Amino acid sequence: MSYAARRPPVAGELVLRGLRHRVLRWGPASGLPLVFLHGWADAADSFQFLVDSLREPWPILALDWRGFGGSEWTHAPYWFPDYLADLDALLEAVHPASPATLVGHSMGGNVAALYAGIRPERVRAVVNLEGFGLKRTAAAEAPGRYRRWLDELRSPPAFGRYRSRAEFAAMLARRNPRLPPERAEFVATAWTRAAADGQFEVSADPAHKLVNPVLYRREEAEACWRACRAPVLMVFGGRSEFRAALGADATDEYFGALFSELTIETLPAAGHMLHHEEPGALAALIEGWLVRHAPR
Repeated sequence: MSYAARRPPVAGELVLRGLRHRVLRWGPASGLPLVFLHGWADAADSFQFLVDSLREPWPILALDWRGFGGSEWTHAPYWFPDYLADLDALLEAVHPASPATLVGHSMGGNVAALYAGIRPERVRAVVNLEGFGLKRTAAAEAPGRYRRWLDELRSPPAFGRYRSRAEFAAMLARRNPRLPPERAEFVATAWTRAAADGQFEVSADPAHKLVNPVLYRREEAEACWRACRAPVLMVFGGRSEFRAALGADATDEYFGALFSELTIETLPAAGHMLHHEEPGALAALIEGWLVRHAPR
């Protein structure tokens, strides 16, 4: 049984900083949209389950980040600050005169939270879905990281190829038993494209798989989070392995000390991909919080 979208999006394009970006819009064409930001190797399409679960037809815009989904590839290593600059350009295009409400998952949540501290005047509210930064690194790791980067430039990593979208969907369902088959099929369609040889490949530039040669500096992320003045809703999946891996750097107390106005919620039955697994419960949390903190 295929997933049938209750509120199909309208697809379009925006050129941001010289690259063509695919964008999806849901809800009324009038009004300032909520801006949805997807995670690594995801695409704007997979917010569909969440959009369909919202009670009200909010105006929503989601883009495919550079090199993902239907957006243009650079065919070169990707630099995380470019996502911040692309978001800045997007808001100038769709929210030129008012602060925006950002809803980001994983990498998109990290971008949203950082941006809210970098340009606090441009952000009205943040919904951060499992976007809580990476593990701390030590300077001693730098030689090995640079060496790995150089090695990967010589032999670039690649995404897998699949005989059919059904094969890819079956793989998704095996990896995540909380993902119903009809949603797995929908995500498989969103995440893949037909290759010249008749197989299917992931719709993402393989250059995204290159390790970042620059170590992640959690202290810098924390400085940005402290500068955020917008109210923030953080939603975690109770079965997510990512939060557990961060230990003391992902407790409620830790984040409460960093964000000036923070609400933390947990969906006990969800993992990291909570917008795929528990869209109804997630929509209720987000919508109730938005009505209180960022009413239309």
